[in-house]
Amino acid sequence: MAKRKIVHKGTATAKNPASTKVKLTEKDRRTQESILTLAQGVVTAASRTRDPHVEIRSRTLSNVKYSTRKRIIEMGSNTNRRELFNLSQAKSYMQTMLVASGCNDLIREGKTTSIRGLYYKLKHTITGTKENTFEEQNESDPIIEDVEVLLNALREELHLYAQKKGEMVGDITIVSVARNKRYEIDCSQMGMGGYGIPSIVEPEVFEFKECRAKFVLHVEKDTVWQRFNEDEFWLKHNCILTHGGGQPTRGVRRLLNRLHHELKLPVYCLLDNDPWGYYIYSVIKQGSINLAYESQRMAIPDAKYLGIRSIDLERCGLHDNVAIKLSDTDRKRAKQIANYPWFKKKKSWQKEINQMLTNDYKLEVEALINNGISYVSEQYVPERLKKRDWLD
Repeated sequence: MAKRKIVHKGTATAKNPASTKVKLTEKDRRTQESILTLAQGVVTAASRTRDPHVEIRSRTLSNVKYSTRKRIIEMGSNTNRRELFNLSQAKSYMQTMLVASGCNDLIREGKTTSIRGLYYKLKHTITGTKENTFEEQNESDPIIEDVEVLLNALREELHLYAQKKGEMVGDITIVSVARNKRYEIDCSQMGMGGYGIPSIVEPEVFEFKECRAKFVLHVEKDTVWQRFNEDEFWLKHNCILTHGGGQPTRGVRRLLNRLHHELKLPVYCLLDNDPWGYYIYSVIKQGSINLAYESQRMAIPDAKYLGIRSIDLERCGLHDNVAIKLSDTDRKRAKQIANYPWFKKKKSWQKEINQMLTNDYKLEVEALINNGISYVSEQYVPERLKKRDWLD
């Protein structure tokens, strides 16, 4: 049997291109400098015979606040100290440095990987022990978020991505940059499939070349998006049509944020009339509690909730059997959302949520098909837009 060829680290081969010179972007260089500064802190502490440690802003509910001025959720200033020479913290400290080192490797090599890919890249048994660096991915994922906070960098800036979910179509041309090559994509020529929204949509790899659209219509589900695309709503009304497959991923939210802030496009959200639809709108508009440290680059305070509404069963003349009875979980979640600081003082939202609870049923956007297959795209949404009938 032929001997297995051993390739030493640092040797340039087709399978080991680490020595290939990669042109880093300015943002890559800044992120890498932050990682190296973090590493230098360990060296400096050791040279002064001090315990290496890091201070990481706490990602707990108690350390999250709503800024009435900015109209977004922000992370507070409380921190957690993570020390190397503390038996209860040593492993998490090591994992933090390991994740930072792994991301530095990705940046240096000019490559990206999934958060699961990084988990496998970093998973190994520590020499001389039976201890693994990570047992499961649910250990590495929160550490990645810690490193984001520690370095003040988006996960995408660390060359990490999550599952790609969501599509777009409309009169906009983008440029996708990969491996120093530029690919021009006309999103008005995507046909029935649309353009799959990437996980990483930062300006260095995802450029807006030309946009003739006047607004963005974001719908909750791909099934509803497909109806609007098939009916060419985006062409008739000169908009960009997007969906996030339910709860939008970070890539989708970041794209909506950029479309709004960089191209000045209004964002309208067509979501279900239920606590889940309300929550999705909340996340798009104010940011999420879990990712409060990234609200500035993801939230859209001026996003509008276009529907569907608690009055629509009667207003649109829908049959009673399209209504779905609320569960105990639905009722509990609706009351929680009503108490969110950004909804609590808004009479229109209090009225909307109370009406749903009084009705004791919820409505999905697809319920509008009860009035015709294209009722939602040809009548409901155009009328809501014309009358400026939305919730803010």
